[in-house]
Amino acid sequence: MTPTLLAQDHRALPRTDTTRPPVRTFLHSPLRPLARWVIRRRFGVRLHGTERVPASGPVIFASNHVGAVDGPLLAIFAPRPVHALTKVEMFRGRLGRFLHASGQIPLDRFHTDPAAVKTCLRVLRDGRAVGIYPEGRRGGGELERFHRGAAYFALVSGAPVVPVVMLGSREPGGGTNSLPARGGVVDMVFGAPITLDAQPWPRTREQVERASVLLREHLVAHLDHARASTGRSLPGPLPIHDVEPDPATGVTEQGAS
Repeated sequence: MTPTLLAQDHRALPRTDTTRPPVRTFLHSPLRPLARWVIRRRFGVRLHGTERVPASGPVIFASNHVGAVDGPLLAIFAPRPVHALTKVEMFRGRLGRFLHASGQIPLDRFHTDPAAVKTCLRVLRDGRAVGIYPEGRRGGGELERFHRGAAYFALVSGAPVVPVVMLGSREPGGGTNSLPARGGVVDMVFGAPITLDAQPWPRTREQVERASVLLREHLVAHLDHARASTGRSLPGPLPIHDVEPDPATGVTEQGAS
């Protein structure tokens, strides 16, 4: 079965024919130009490599994660509207209602979350874009730890994975909720997509592990390219009191070597 056919088949395992897709209100797509204008009144955003992003069909944006604005910037400035996996703790009150209305997908990071998995696959099988942060929590952005979700979705859907590097979304020494300096610049660098051969059910842990190592190597190479081409550096680790809990799973730098 070709990746294109698989991406359209909601009856493939795990089945998604009864899974409700994320909502797509005016917040998800039509208001993006206005949001870009508002953000650029505070700080600049430079986009690099947008021509590498497939114009149609399913795609997985896999980004490093250094600051609080990474998610909004990906949702607002990516060449295509994105349904990003977002920690479930943020889906509370007004912010939670806004995230739902803007099409983002809640994820329980500490327990198996079949609803989040099937929602992402529904999005991909509908030919749309998913955003994922393989590092999990915010940090130094060096991709030292790499959770397996991106590889799993790529193996199930056959969707290409586009690496994204955020530079400048957190100032050096800034805390987890700090914003870019007023008048500063954030660089978003999109890399060449990588496509893994879709694997039929059942997919083994070993297959996902190997795919995760391969994806991490691709993203690390793109990170090195992004830093060299922009002349910018990452902000360094978060202050120790700002480091959030995160599952100690995934491919590590040592495991990928």
